[in-house]
Amino acid sequence: MKTNAKPLIWIGNSKESLIKFPAEVKDVAGFALYCAQIGGKHLAAKPLKGFRGAGVLEIVDNYSGDTYRIVYTTKLEGIIYVLHAFKKKSKSGSETPKQEIDLINSRLKTAMEYHDSQFNK
Repeated sequence: MKTNAKPLIWIGNSKESLIKFPAEVKDVAGFALYCAQIGGKHLAAKPLKGFRGAGVLEIVDNYSGDTYRIVYTTKLEGIIYVLHAFKKKSKSGSETPKQEIDLINSRLKTAMEYHDSQFNK
């Protein structure tokens, strides 16, 4: 069966970080990313606060008392860019820590520059 799945491009160490997650979290993340690749949205994926209209989503999965997040963007035509994968360390509140938001912003900029240089010639 052939699908028209969009390719994934991993920015920074996002893939290496995801690989270190528990198998159960990797299963959810993998399926959620596949849903994005074929134009859908997994139930565990939601828009990341502070990125209105930017097509930046986060997959949130809880496992064994920890919260794992995988951030990706659908903003750039034809490709899903995985921007960040991390285990949330803060035990209070659901807000994404500023240092993580800063890293996501930086990687989104990198993805946009890469996409522009490779596909918008």
